[in-house]
Amino acid sequence: MPTFHFRARDNAGRPHQGRVEAASAALAVQNLRQRGWMPVDVKQGEAEFSLNDLAQKLNPFEHLPPRSVDIELSCKQMAVMLRGGLTLLTALQSVSKQANRATLRRLWERTAARIQEGAGFAEAMQETGSLPPLLIQLTRVGEQTGSLEQAVERAADTLERRRNLRSQLIMALSYPTLVLIASIGVTAFMVVGVIPKLKNFLEGMGRKLPAMTQFLVDLSDGTRMYLPHIAGGLLILTVGFIALYCSPFGRLAIDRTALRVPVIGHLFRLAGTASFARALGILVRSGITLLEGLRTAEELLNNRYLAGRVSAARQAVMQGGTLAEPLAADHAFTPMLARMVAVGESAGTIDEVLDEVARFHESQLQSAIRRLSAIIEPCIIVVVGGIVGFVYIAFFMALFSAGGA
Repeated sequence: MPTFHFRARDNAGRPHQGRVEAASAALAVQNLRQRGWMPVDVKQGEAEFSLNDLAQKLNPFEHLPPRSVDIELSCKQMAVMLRGGLTLLTALQSVSKQANRATLRRLWERTAARIQEGAGFAEAMQETGSLPPLLIQLTRVGEQTGSLEQAVERAADTLERRRNLRSQLIMALSYPTLVLIASIGVTAFMVVGVIPKLKNFLEGMGRKLPAMTQFLVDLSDGTRMYLPHIAGGLLILTVGFIALYCSPFGRLAIDRTALRVPVIGHLFRLAGTASFARALGILVRSGITLLEGLRTAEELLNNRYLAGRVSAARQAVMQGGTLAEPLAADHAFTPMLARMVAVGESAGTIDEVLDEVARFHESQLQSAIRRLSAIIEPCIIVVVGGIVGFVYIAFFMALFSAGGA
């Protein structure tokens, strides 16, 4: 934190000077006034070197961006303090001191400094560039309606739901991926490391390899012979995929294809529909216009194809069309979303309808993940067991051949 050198006088006119730590000069002046002193001169000084400062700068975790869970916790703490009667600046100073990461602490300190300079809370948070658009939009409405603590708490709850959905989806996909990678690694070790040694042993004894073992030996020889080509090809494919994913066109194509993949695409569609419905419903219920809500919900979606459908819906609404029709595109959001939105538009209860849609799809996503786990575990066992079993059978057949069986 910056250090400021100051000169001040107390109520009796006695001079005082020294140093005070604060996020900005305005906060340093406020600190002095809270002591009952009148600031005469406040200048920022050069930061003194300390081992703690050096350790923080060298710690890579201190420079990581704030996590969603940390932002949620800060917002909940802030809502409790605001509801308890504390001022916004006092609440910001408290959450900055309790922040787990230095980046989040500095973020709240900059926000407090901008508020001291006359900016609004939502404006100050937007200038940081690190906070979710949903939080900023709800905070702006809360400032205008005088219900800031409710807006902050509602934003924290919505972000928590969104993070939980993402975590469930990642957990559902990570388990089979890790098991498959482990099985491929074990098989590769047997084929490349163990089978060639067994081959040399049997050839030294003049024994002929069984057909299964010979197949693995040929596979091992081919793998070792073309290993540089295989590694180079995998590297080119990986770099090409990353480059394609980083390009706007490639990212759109990959995200659109992901929604069409059997089983996995259905999970992505459920998660995207639940996230969109939850965010837009909260925004509209809080008093944000439909167009602004659609803009914010679009920024929250990670899938670029789904975000494109929301953008098309916003353009249709701007031109006087309906919201439901652009959301009904094939292989995008689930069909239920468009139908329910059409009902909400005609009845004027779109926020209530979106809340129902969000709850339904969140429940469906959890059920789909449980079903996927129940189906994929035995499939993985059969596939991995078949691969490893084939290798072990070939291995023991070679041992029996060496023993003259």
